[in-house]
Amino acid sequence: MSVQVLAAKMAEVELKDVPSKELTPESPLTPKADDKGMVENEPKATSATTPTMEPMVKTGDTSPGFLTPNTKMPQASAMKRTDPQQNGGEAFVNRDGTVAEAPRLKKIQFADQKQEFNKRPTKIGRRSLSRSISQSSTDSYGSEMPALMALRKRAQGEKPLAGAKVVGCTHITAQTAVLMETLTALGAQCRWAACNIYSTQNEVAAALAEGGFSVFAWKGESEDDFWWCIDRCVNLEGWQPNMILDDGGDLTHWIYKKYPNMFKKIKGIVEESVTGVHRLYQLSKAGKLCVPAMNVNDSVTKQKFDNLYCCRESILDGLKRTTDVMFGGKQVMVCGYGEVGKGCCAALKAMGSIVYVTEIDPICALQACMDGFRLVKLNEVIRQVDIVITCTGNKNVVVREYLDRMKNGCIVCNMGHSNTEIDVASLRTPELTWERVRSQVDHVIWPDGKRIVLLAEGRLLNLSCSTVPTFVLSITATTQALALIELYNAPEGRYKQDVYLLPKKMDEYVASLHLPTFDAHLTELSDEQAKYLGLNKNGPFKPNYYRY
Repeated sequence: MSVQVLAAKMAEVELKDVPSKELTPESPLTPKADDKGMVENEPKATSATTPTMEPMVKTGDTSPGFLTPNTKMPQASAMKRTDPQQNGGEAFVNRDGTVAEAPRLKKIQFADQKQEFNKRPTKIGRRSLSRSISQSSTDSYGSEMPALMALRKRAQGEKPLAGAKVVGCTHITAQTAVLMETLTALGAQCRWAACNIYSTQNEVAAALAEGGFSVFAWKGESEDDFWWCIDRCVNLEGWQPNMILDDGGDLTHWIYKKYPNMFKKIKGIVEESVTGVHRLYQLSKAGKLCVPAMNVNDSVTKQKFDNLYCCRESILDGLKRTTDVMFGGKQVMVCGYGEVGKGCCAALKAMGSIVYVTEIDPICALQACMDGFRLVKLNEVIRQVDIVITCTGNKNVVVREYLDRMKNGCIVCNMGHSNTEIDVASLRTPELTWERVRSQVDHVIWPDGKRIVLLAEGRLLNLSCSTVPTFVLSITATTQALALIELYNAPEGRYKQDVYLLPKKMDEYVASLHLPTFDAHLTELSDEQAKYLGLNKNGPFKPNYYRY
């Protein structure tokens, strides 16, 4: 279903109360215990890149806040403003401090990259105002986001996030909207900003605002707008967030720097990007991380699916939509052969491109060689390649020296989260001319007439210039939701002020929720087989050190 249709349907929050039921150790939200009633966790970290996990309590533990019978959800009507203390306190807030009322939202009108919400929806746009957002997303995304739908259905009675005030900073897409609805259905209040100035889908942001969610984002924000939106998301008198869901670490960084007292009251942080996780480990190593954090990026279900399979499909989509390029025979440089790089290389190779790879890690480098790619240094082939794609999460991977040496018409783009991989700032000089040829596509022209094609100003290509597969995002969103539930309901002492991975059992649970889509049937171990392997029949099935 199109984003426009989704926006029309996501007009009103009308979350139904679901009868409460007792949570048992066999609840879908709680990983099954081994014979001793304990969940196997990740090992204690031995380096800055290996998360730590302390032993968890018994899976039957009903920690505070997890069981909240008969918790009622706040109703956010599209026909009147709601209480700022509830989920739908604000819609879009203008820079001058005035508030644009969500009920009167009709469409986005661009004026210097800012939007004005000023009229009521048309009759077509209001046909489904009587339907709830949750029902709308269930209809639209039930098949492509099966795990979130299952989580919403199975956990709504317990309201495991009742009392949680989640402040989020992610890409605001239709899939994120379904995640926000799910968190609300599970009892949370949500306020949201965008983690990328180009990845917001305006129709979705508008629908969320009209439905009562506090959303601060639009496509094409300036840098100042970006930080202003984050500040408005957290700076609300009388509203203290207790959970952070971040993508890139900007929200966490902002609260840590500007609102230290607020930061100390946070119960947990969930981070899903390489860049954001790196920042968390830096804080932890320096002894400045005063709250527990969950590294979702390195969960198997995130890294092996979102990073690899998502990028394998979306890299081609983003390049085709922006440049109409023919891939067959093109020489492509992919910087970095992590999961994102692996996905990009596989897709380009399948299309007939000649793919080169740069790497700093000898293990990843050897993988690239074994997969049939030529491992080179960037300066060895920079003059001859047709496309350069960065996938490292690092900074200054493609510097001005390399940009000067590129061939005429070379396409330059980034598939990493941050905008630091390509030195775009060095291109904003008087001798170079910038020419916007279409949305998110700039020609940077040198004095001799040579030009390169820069996509999304060096920001994340797939979410800035195209879309990403919904099914893969269901895997990531479910992992994020489970991480929030785990941290929010953990009894005091379970998690220290450090960075953790989700238990492997939860990774397996997320994967199992997506198997029915493929009519897939798992083989079950017999008692004899389980004993032979030394495993619990219900998992986890791999040791913590296993690399998938």
